[in-house]
Amino acid sequence: MTLNLDKFKKEGDVKIAVTAILLIAIIIGYGEYRRSELVTRIDGNDRKTASTTVEFESRIKSLEAGVAGVKNDNKNLSAVLDIKTSTYEAQIGNIAGTVGSLDKLSKTDPQLLRKYSKVYFLNEHYTPSALSPIDPPYLFNKEAKIQFHANAYPYLLKLFQAAQNDKVNIQIISAYRSFNTQSTLKKNYKFIYGAGTANQFSADQGYSEHQLGTALDFTTPEISSSFEGFENSTAYAWLINNAHKYGFIISYAKSNTYYEFEPWHWRFVGVDLAQRIQRDGTHFYNLDQREIDKYLLLIFN
Repeated sequence: MTLNLDKFKKEGDVKIAVTAILLIAIIIGYGEYRRSELVTRIDGNDRKTASTTVEFESRIKSLEAGVAGVKNDNKNLSAVLDIKTSTYEAQIGNIAGTVGSLDKLSKTDPQLLRKYSKVYFLNEHYTPSALSPIDPPYLFNKEAKIQFHANAYPYLLKLFQAAQNDKVNIQIISAYRSFNTQSTLKKNYKFIYGAGTANQFSADQGYSEHQLGTALDFTTPEISSSFEGFENSTAYAWLINNAHKYGFIISYAKSNTYYEFEPWHWRFVGVDLAQRIQRDGTHFYNLDQREIDKYLLLIFN
């Protein structure tokens, strides 16, 4: 009886041990299952996170590219706008300049650069827009009342100042002459020299450059009013080399087809045209009138 009881106890212990082992195995298995399931979920989440990160990074790059594109477009647009703005400003400036030039041209006497002396005619009512009295120190006859075109007078003063600096003594015998004054003068010349001779060196009324107020007859104290020998004077040599710098030209140079050579007779045509004539070695009356007219806008620059 005692043996059976011991045997029973041993069998009970074995069952308990087996049961415990089974429970432990089940617990371990379930724990492993849960761990595996958790690992799987974590891996899945990691993959999702990685995929989301990649997608997010891709979107960021796409947005950055878009922003860069917009910036580049804005930069290009800004450049285009700058170009267009500059173009418009230049066009507006050109238009304003053209309007200003046209306004200036409309206020400039078109007769000032005409080829008078047998070509164009000034009527008896024509007078320059403004005349200034020439200061007595520049006149041969200090008592004479001689006038010159007001807008050209500053250039004449510069010419005299330059001549004085070079110790060259130049004086004025005649400048502006009205239609009637020229008529009287021409009649006197015809009476003294005869019509044929007078016509060679003196213009009829209406054809004289003197009526423009921009022509002058120069002399020196030694030569006086006869003009004889002026061609060989220091004054003439100085004028030939320097007068163009101040806008003056010799109207009737040697070999001209209008009048006899008049070394004393000079005309203001503006610095630009005078320098062009000097540079090209030509003469005012040899130029086409249309070419001369291009310089009208610049005559008092």
